[in-house]
Amino acid sequence: MLNNVLRRVPTWTIYIAGSLPAVWMAYQTLTGKIGIDPVRAIEWGLGLWALRLLIATLCVTPLRWVGINLLRFRRQLGLLAFAYVVLHFAAWLTIDMGLRWGQILSDLVKRWYIVVGMAALVLLLPLAATSNNASIRALGPKAWNRLHKLAYPATILATIHFMMVGKVYTAEVLTYAGILCVLLAWRVARFGLRGRLWS
Repeated sequence: MLNNVLRRVPTWTIYIAGSLPAVWMAYQTLTGKIGIDPVRAIEWGLGLWALRLLIATLCVTPLRWVGINLLRFRRQLGLLAFAYVVLHFAAWLTIDMGLRWGQILSDLVKRWYIVVGMAALVLLLPLAATSNNASIRALGPKAWNRLHKLAYPATILATIHFMMVGKVYTAEVLTYAGILCVLLAWRVARFGLRGRLWS
């Protein structure tokens, strides 16, 4: 019954729902209600939603194994996650670092969590670029699926980045790390360390 309801939901509604956190942050910023440290609040909020959406994207396949079919929404979730990652990165470059390239390069050397976060962004680039039907036809379903397994290492790196930025392992940090571990363990249990795990 749930799947029948989900089939009636237009996929474009995911984009609208997914954009609401960014709109809310923009409203809070413009009205001066985002907090005493707006720059950190914006960076943290965008990064947090990026991580949430990445994890939500990885949840689609396991949920399908238990009968909840969200497959038609996975592309939208993935593209929203990528959009929040890009916004998070852009916020760091502009409102935090002020496009001071010398300091940016210096921070890349001194702050490993930035390198980890950028690595996650780089892995997501080919996924966002090929999240369309034309790419599936050009690459072939098997190669396309193999490429999109990069979502797993990208989300692992994003989670590590999130933990390194926070520095303190709060319940929130541990919750997201725990969810990711469960998703990975579930996949290993189903496919094994070899076989179809990453193929």
